[in-house]
Amino acid sequence: SDSESGSEDSSLSDSELQEAFSRGDLKPGLNVVLEERPKRRNDTNGLKQCLSEFKQQLAWVERLDVTLGQAVDPIPQSASSKDGVDPENDFQREMSFYRQAQAAVLEALPRLRKLQVPTRRPDDYFAEMAKSDQQMQKIRQKLKSKQEAMERSEKAKQLRAMRKYGKKVQTEILQKRQKEKKNMLNAVKKYQKGLSDKLDFLDEEQTSSQGNKKGSASQQIKKGPNAKRRYKNQKFGFGGKKKGSKWNTKESFNDVSSFRPNVAHNKGPGKAGKRGKKALNKRPGKRARQKMKNRAR
Repeated sequence: SDSESGSEDSSLSDSELQEAFSRGDLKPGLNVVLEERPKRRNDTNGLKQCLSEFKQQLAWVERLDVTLGQAVDPIPQSASSKDGVDPENDFQREMSFYRQAQAAVLEALPRLRKLQVPTRRPDDYFAEMAKSDQQMQKIRQKLKSKQEAMERSEKAKQLRAMRKYGKKVQTEILQKRQKEKKNMLNAVKKYQKGLSDKLDFLDEEQTSSQGNKKGSASQQIKKGPNAKRRYKNQKFGFGGKKKGSKWNTKESFNDVSSFRPNVAHNKGPGKAGKRGKKALNKRPGKRARQKMKNRAR
């Protein structure tokens, strides 16, 4: 028991422990050391002494310290808030900070204006950025890399869509060719068996094979013939019936709306004079010119 009590309370000597044990003050298992917490105290004098030691006697412009209470709230407060600010109420606590800062500003601004200290930022004020140019350059490069990655992904998406569409068109063309081939083989089998005597599938095959070769010619026909072709078509016809194309029909024979008797019988005004001038200036024929040459010889 002496060893246990000595280990528990090392500040006491062995003789004192023996005397306490003989009196019955010490009992095994009942000795617990209680550490008392230091009592808190508000040492106002010590704080004032420390303040006087590091306080500097400078003008108020250099210190700009303002110690005031809260500004008066124009809205009447409730009875509970008048007694004090509840630290557990976030809104009341923040409003107390705001009111105290407001009171300090209302007190400091007139004093600064009285001392002719500017309180507004000038128009040409230049403030250095919080982040350095190197950091901003890194941010620009990161944003640029993100934008390039988005553009690449968008371009790849468009290429995939185009490939998908091209593959779809290609499969449709292959299916169409297989269908045409199957139909032609069925037509050939029918012809071989004597079920059909038509050879139209051969014409279709030739037109389909020559479609790419004569693509430009078909485009020209679609555009229309040129002036030379139109003149020849008008002069020589289109390969149809030419004999009897100028014969009258019953309708054209009865239609006399385009008949002009003065023009038909040369009875119009000035016709004789014009024909006379033309007759005077008309060149003689070849046979007449030959006779004239023979007479001159």
